[in-house]
Amino acid sequence: MTSARKRLDPEQRREQLLTIGARLFAGRPYEDVWIEEVAELAGVSRGLMYHYFPTKRDFFAAIIRLSAEKILASTEVDPELPIADQVAAGLDAYIDFVVDNPHHVMAVNRGALSGEKDIREIVEWELGVLQQRIVEAVGLQGHSKDVATIAVRGWLVFTRAVCVDWVESRAVTRDELRELCLRTLAGALGPSVPLDEPPH
Repeated sequence: MTSARKRLDPEQRREQLLTIGARLFAGRPYEDVWIEEVAELAGVSRGLMYHYFPTKRDFFAAIIRLSAEKILASTEVDPELPIADQVAAGLDAYIDFVVDNPHHVMAVNRGALSGEKDIREIVEWELGVLQQRIVEAVGLQGHSKDVATIAVRGWLVFTRAVCVDWVESRAVTRDELRELCLRTLAGALGPSVPLDEPPH
């Protein structure tokens, strides 16, 4: 264990701890993840763990930031695709993340920390980037762009909410969830944006 620890520089060690933590939070509620277990799995002391992340809350916030970065990377699609294909591909990537990280999604959106300022700031940053991408892809100008900006923001909040409900209840199929989200955005943007065309 000691030799393995020496081979990792601080940034590599931090990344290792976040990777382990992300895996644990993806499989369990926040309350059931222990810092001591993360340190044990990484082969480091609890003191070193707290050197990188002073509190469990700080550790979780860092994982949320890392997850947001992963969501943004995975939902980034080819801008040359038709807008309907771009939205569908990005939505599919987001639903994949929800499926793979159910406890994480619940903790961020409904857990004890969901209202914390630093957690909300990360979520708002992620939503802002996604909003800008879609609005730019739509390509509207002037007042139409202003309306689209509001519509897209509302759709992103709606999509997060229904995905949280879905991962908890599974009352509908994934395909039904996907179609619901796509139809909602098409309705919000109106006929000037061809989102009702079937993705290629």
